[in-house]
Amino acid sequence: MPGSATNNGIHVVTGAFGYSGRYIARRLLARGVRVRTLTNSPRRGDRAVDVDVYPLDFERETALDEALRDARTLYNTYWVRFDHRSFDHETAVRHTLRLFKSAKRCGVERIVHVSITNPSLDSDLPYFRGKAELEEALKGNGVSYAILRPTVLFGLEDILINNIAWMLRRCPVFGVFGDGSYRLQPMFVDDLAQLAVEQGAGKEDCVIDAVGPETFTYRELVTRIGHLIGCPRPIISVPPQVGYALGWIVGKLMRDVVITREEIRGLMEGRLCTDSPPAGLTKLTDWVAAHADRLGVAYASELARRSL
Repeated sequence: MPGSATNNGIHVVTGAFGYSGRYIARRLLARGVRVRTLTNSPRRGDRAVDVDVYPLDFERETALDEALRDARTLYNTYWVRFDHRSFDHETAVRHTLRLFKSAKRCGVERIVHVSITNPSLDSDLPYFRGKAELEEALKGNGVSYAILRPTVLFGLEDILINNIAWMLRRCPVFGVFGDGSYRLQPMFVDDLAQLAVEQGAGKEDCVIDAVGPETFTYRELVTRIGHLIGCPRPIISVPPQVGYALGWIVGKLMRDVVITREEIRGLMEGRLCTDSPPAGLTKLTDWVAAHADRLGVAYASELARRSL
């Protein structure tokens, strides 16, 4: 592993008031590094994340260049989970390409880019295809890079794991898509942040599967969460289209998008699991047990978070 992040230069984190970006920024600040953030949500400002704030303005090259001027390392967490009237994957790819070009133009020495496990240019899933396009662009950009490929992330600000627990607390049964045998390797968000900061100090180009130390089938994951929060439920198999319809209903009630057809396919195609050794040490089961009293008590909304 690379050594400690250098104090020389400025480190830029996209979305330092968001989810994974917040943890990366905190770890950098703990090392005495000067941090800037590019953000669309300055009102989310976190007292524990004391950073210089710049607008995430992809339409103006001068704005990107100003934020990246004199920067040593860029940590890119910017992305969108699904297509929406306010954002989509195609735009996210275009915006990220502009960010990479600005980083090169401004002399950034290292880019740490958060991707996804099993991206593919051949996939018809926009999430995984878009991530693959960005990986290829970064590899040809001419700037030293580390590509981190996380699977499902968990932490206090998490959406997926939290909302599984939320439904387990409120529903007499829990439905999994199909037989639920597809696997996941959840990664603790702060373990990802530690890996990102370590790689930010490196020089070698690399691609790392950022997976956690435990592997579950989806059915096993739901079962374990239910027992750990004191809400064990019968797990039933439902056709994917039925599961999507139920998620759509909950989403309408909560004014959110609970899950998409593409996310269901990504799960069932096994894209959130690899054969790589774990890159994080924190076990999901230990973490859920430690936070069982609060996990899933409140619903976590993707759209509400984006509106801040």
